[in-house]
Amino acid sequence: MADIRRSAGLLLFRRAPGGAEVLLGHMGGPFWARKDAGAWTVPKGEYAGDEQPWDAARREFREELGLPAPDGEPLPLGEVVQSGGKHVTVWALEADLDPADVVPGTFTTEWPRGSGRTAEFPELDRVAWLPLDAARAVVVKAQAAFLDRLADRL
Repeated sequence: MADIRRSAGLLLFRRAPGGAEVLLGHMGGPFWARKDAGAWTVPKGEYAGDEQPWDAARREFREELGLPAPDGEPLPLGEVVQSGGKHVTVWALEADLDPADVVPGTFTTEWPRGSGRTAEFPELDRVAWLPLDAARAVVVKAQAAFLDRLADRL
């Protein structure tokens, strides 16, 4: 049996006049460049079994956004299993940040595929504050459950 792939992340939210907004990132790299629906994600990343998910969520926030994870009282939003089988655990934090301050981490991949050439791409090519309804329309399908759980808690 294959090892279960696990990710952990932080979903920042803020209260705005029109309702809650969440901070999502658009996945970087050539595969996602022209996609919008299903191409946005909670800032998150994989961790090994010996790392605590909360610690991984904070570490991945820094790696993906280039900013320290904000302090605050975490609101556990549980776990979902994405279509590829990855188990994702997320906490919400009420905080604010300016997307212009984000300095995304990068990854290297072969591009174009099969070419033997590698290129570096940002993990997230942009981040934005989105109202919950707008976020539901673009987030990775399984992650919409986190938005619903947050809305129920607020």
